[in-house]
Amino acid sequence: AMNNAGYLSSRMIVVLNDNGQVSLPTGTQSAGGVKPASQLSAYTSNLLVSKPFQDFRDFAKSFNRLLPENVQDVNKRIDEYARGVVTGGTLFEELGFFYVGPIDGHDLENMVPILEKLRDSDSNKPVLLHIKTNKGQGYAPALAASDRMHGVGKFDIATGIQQKGKAAAPSFTSIFANSLIDAATEDRAVVGITAAMPGGTGMDIFGRRFPKRTFDVGIAEQHAVTFAAGMACEGLKPFCCIYSTFMQRGYDQVVHDVAIQNLPVRMILDRAGVVGNDGPTHHGCYDLAYLGCIPNLTIMSPSDEIELRNMVATCAGFDDGPTVLRYPRGVGYGADKLQNLFGYDLEDGEIPTKGVPLEIGKGRIIRRPGGVHALGEDIAANGSSDSKLGSGGRGAKREDRVAILSLGTRLSESLIAANEVEEMDPDIAVTVADARFMKPLDVDLIRELAKDNGIIITVEEGSIGGFGDHVLHFLSLDGALDNGDLKFRPMVLPDAYFEAATQYEQYEMAGLNSHHIRGTVLRLAEKVEVPELAELEK
Repeated sequence: AMNNAGYLSSRMIVVLNDNGQVSLPTGTQSAGGVKPASQLSAYTSNLLVSKPFQDFRDFAKSFNRLLPENVQDVNKRIDEYARGVVTGGTLFEELGFFYVGPIDGHDLENMVPILEKLRDSDSNKPVLLHIKTNKGQGYAPALAASDRMHGVGKFDIATGIQQKGKAAAPSFTSIFANSLIDAATEDRAVVGITAAMPGGTGMDIFGRRFPKRTFDVGIAEQHAVTFAAGMACEGLKPFCCIYSTFMQRGYDQVVHDVAIQNLPVRMILDRAGVVGNDGPTHHGCYDLAYLGCIPNLTIMSPSDEIELRNMVATCAGFDDGPTVLRYPRGVGYGADKLQNLFGYDLEDGEIPTKGVPLEIGKGRIIRRPGGVHALGEDIAANGSSDSKLGSGGRGAKREDRVAILSLGTRLSESLIAANEVEEMDPDIAVTVADARFMKPLDVDLIRELAKDNGIIITVEEGSIGGFGDHVLHFLSLDGALDNGDLKFRPMVLPDAYFEAATQYEQYEMAGLNSHHIRGTVLRLAEKVEVPELAELEK
């Protein structure tokens, strides 16, 4: 873009805010040390004020005064050129820009007049204004926290400590990082890659354990994907850890450098679904849609912390092509909820600390009519379950039998909705299944659900074009909809952007919480009256 602007001689002002930051610099231990990637600015700034450089300039100036005036003028221009080389000014000027700086971005008395002069200039030449700033200037806690306080909720002004409730369970990010450490401990080929987001993706945790196997490439997602592809070519097992929303930048590389070559790159997408106060730029709404159409990809999404550990192990052991593992921002559920809501049979009530590989493309039934324990046995920690039908008089009619097929962590809301529906209506029988994989789909599971139920509802933390559309496409091609005895509804994130709010509030706006799922079941089962649009408009 800068090259093009200089070529066109377009009037534009580019402000380079040189604050030594990438996206989330954390001092993470990595193969490149603890500095953020791309340190040209820090190097040139340090060089400008370094003693050898200053001593040389002082000597040159003293010596220059002894020379004739015409020679002094030449030497002054040489000095300016040397400063330009060191600060980067010459580089920008070679691109066609008029370079101004570096100047102190916090000195407003100096900054404002400079900006006014640049604004009022008659020149048509593009300008680059190079300013030096400090992130968090004027507030000591922010200055001391390079990786935090970019955007915050409530916090104590005196100390900068954020007011957060104590989490009942570890975050999904930390569970992923520790699971990756387990995999790397057993396999020296496992490496981690991040694009300037070590703290947000768990690579800071991994980097402290395996600094020489951690690579931060800076804000360059395209390079991160291609870098991972090159590593895979050489027999390594790269885990390329990028926020779902930022993987969009590397889409071309996913197709051309990974998928076409069928390379075993593990793409780990943190922040899948809505993300809360980070807002619309950070929501991971689209990855299922934009990755689901690419051949050779295996795409999976865990419903809980046990499944996340299992899927990390699955990715580590899968070398037949690229894999995508997406998981949301947030924390796990804890042992009590996993046992009581999900029906897990946990040994001594403890969550397993190590994952086991899953069979590719195989989902699981979590709940039969009557509750999770109607399966005949609890779900084992490896995710296996008994497939026996539940007992009781529910679901005597096909139209009263409902299957909720979830992908990702909306499974908990689906289970709550199923329990509530059966408490409200003695005739409706609800089965809840965890798809686990979007690619490949578990077609045997889908066929079973279509055969046994009159209603199928898919639930996902993604936009239109994702999991629900893949299921609908399969059902249509498989002829399951031909007889008119199967109703299908996909529940997805709506075609809208969600501003900053809590994740619960955003899923409330999206219509993906338990009472929305419950309402969809009751409407399709014709247990509640749905008003006509004309009546609503009266």
